[in-house]
Amino acid sequence: MNTPSAYFSAKYANATDPWGLSRRWYERRKYALTLGALPRPRYRAAFEPGCSVGVLTRQLARRCDALLAVDAVPSAVATATARTRDLPHVEVRCLAVPDQWPAGAFDLVVLSELLYYFDDATLRTVLDRTVDCLEPGGTVVTVHWNHRTPEHLRTGAELVAVLAAVPELSLLCDLRDADFTLQTFGRRHRDGSAPASRAVVEGLV
Repeated sequence: MNTPSAYFSAKYANATDPWGLSRRWYERRKYALTLGALPRPRYRAAFEPGCSVGVLTRQLARRCDALLAVDAVPSAVATATARTRDLPHVEVRCLAVPDQWPAGAFDLVVLSELLYYFDDATLRTVLDRTVDCLEPGGTVVTVHWNHRTPEHLRTGAELVAVLAAVPELSLLCDLRDADFTLQTFGRRHRDGSAPASRAVVEGLV
């Protein structure tokens, strides 16, 4: 069973930013590492499901020509919309993934503090749809809390094996912090080959 939607509604009913995403150094550091782990300097079209109040969204926007951010909680969407109102290339929508998945292709999908809320079947659907919407050579970044909590069905460390089992994804970066696990993956090309590393792309090796 997925984490109930009532859990998220209750969190936002009691606070505009219930996880302190806009004020904690922990979050600022984690976001900086997330952005630093992206192999490309810029992306054509990015998708960020579970964007919450849009703190990471605003930072991602600096690296994207277009960015679609979604969340299932209307109040979080309203806050994220206000936070990015001056960024015309950012669109924020109220959608509940994976049942409501946007059309179109992306070269970046950001799965930040999201996957541990899904049961096994739903998680497989999320990952299938992520792969389906990701362009060959595109990037997936995942970052998740390592500590066990009642609301999370698995930890960031436990997601490693799940993500490693997705055949279309090739691991590019693997950061094991004491508090979170951050990984980036490249979508394999149509011939099955893995995306080149940044050093190869820039002719350093």
